[in-house]
Amino acid sequence: MHQVKIYTTVLSMIFGLSFGLAQDTIQQTRLRQDQLEQGQDYVIDTIIDGQAYFKKTVKPIDLVELPKVLKDHEFAADIDKKWMEELYSNTLYDTIYRDVSGLKYHAVDYPELTTDTLKARLQRLNARTPFDVEYNPGLESVIKSFLKNRHNSFERLMGLSNYYFPMFERELDNYDIPLEMKYLAIVESALKPRARSRVGATGLWQFMFATGKEYGLDVSSYVDERSDPIKATIAASQYLSKLYKLFGDWDLALAAYNSGPGNVSKAIRRSGGYQNYWNIRPNLPRETAGYVPAFLATMYIFEYAKEHGFVQHRPEFHLIETDTIHVKQMITLDQVSEYTGVEVETLQFLNPAYKLDVIPFIEGKNYTLRLPRSIMGAFVNNEDQLYAQAKAELDKREKPLPQFQDSETKTRYRVQQGDYLGKIARKFGVRVSQIKQWNGLRSNNLKIGQRLTIYPRNGVPVSRSKASASKRKSTKPVNGKRYTVQQGDSLWSISQKFTGVSVQNIRDWNDISGTRLKPGMKLIVSRG
Repeated sequence: MHQVKIYTTVLSMIFGLSFGLAQDTIQQTRLRQDQLEQGQDYVIDTIIDGQAYFKKTVKPIDLVELPKVLKDHEFAADIDKKWMEELYSNTLYDTIYRDVSGLKYHAVDYPELTTDTLKARLQRLNARTPFDVEYNPGLESVIKSFLKNRHNSFERLMGLSNYYFPMFERELDNYDIPLEMKYLAIVESALKPRARSRVGATGLWQFMFATGKEYGLDVSSYVDERSDPIKATIAASQYLSKLYKLFGDWDLALAAYNSGPGNVSKAIRRSGGYQNYWNIRPNLPRETAGYVPAFLATMYIFEYAKEHGFVQHRPEFHLIETDTIHVKQMITLDQVSEYTGVEVETLQFLNPAYKLDVIPFIEGKNYTLRLPRSIMGAFVNNEDQLYAQAKAELDKREKPLPQFQDSETKTRYRVQQGDYLGKIARKFGVRVSQIKQWNGLRSNNLKIGQRLTIYPRNGVPVSRSKASASKRKSTKPVNGKRYTVQQGDSLWSISQKFTGVSVQNIRDWNDISGTRLKPGMKLIVSRG
């Protein structure tokens, strides 16, 4: 018989157990006396029907000698307390930026900018901003890397900034936030209002769904206000203002915007109580460790753009050249484009929050349409007629939104010289976002000869060869069906009356370049 060391106290006894308890289950967790191993310590686990079952004893863990009262870091604990009161159970930002998290801090050969010159410029920049812009080799590496490898990208961003920065500055100033915070949107989204990270953060300021909702940003099937430049900037200003009140430091507020206040407070603890970004940086998540240097490098390049020879690309519009109007009923960007002559791509740029290019009308909501100021007066002066026309056209449609097509209706399109996504989308009667989704495109860039899979509206493909495409405008369908233009007709309303016919089809078949129609005109509206 095995020698067994048995504690005299029976820890637990279970009575009244079901007779049908599976024996193999018992044996997996409890051992009979004949199953015990020599040299091991056991205690009685239970007794069933007079049979004692044993289990191994658990050795107590040697306790570390701690003070009777555990003391937290006062400043970090106060941050956690305030933050949990403000955003308890709220999803914090979790945006992953490949470029920021992958920053390399090795020396970069860029003789156009000497270290002494950079130090002097950073010192002047530090004197006029509340951010801690101090020289260190890591920041020098990031600045020189951006200057050397991203010159063209920054020139394009500077062009876009002429449109976005005025609206940013106005809202930041309303919340007493340093105007330099506008550069944060470049690090977050490269000034793309529909930018979406792999974890779902969306818009110029990269709000997660729950956080956007909390700060009043409406997200629905039609609208995503995280992509609305002004509304999202107001929300970001409110969020940054609260972060600054927590930390009392703009560098720490920046870090918390990226990784969440909880990660910053933990970094403060792990650093031994430091409250300076550069001191707690080694204890921050990798992405956030590169986040503030990327922000400061962006600020430096914009502030010293002239010294580095940047040429700013002028945007199509400055903010002051646009204006907004509250919509009074549902209207599509296609309809607005047809009525006003403004390109759909321009309307999409000015109104990025409308996911389906449809501006809904909902009681209690104030959805706006932003237009070039040059045509705003004409729109307002004729809005009753425009809304009546839009309503009549929408009422004629069987369904208000485009439907997805099955695989039998897809076509392959070869990108031609001068093509861009908006142009191709109009040609097939689909949306740019659909083309990008069908082809896994992450940007709007196309290459000549590139093949795209497209599911045309109503399943009507276009010519697939370059020769047929070049003849499309000059070749009219033989024996095509004709339609007589009625009072109040538009190209869009006529296209909706015939299955598989787009506005572009009607333009091509009838050699129409504009949108004006006259009652009594005869139009070819089918291929024959």
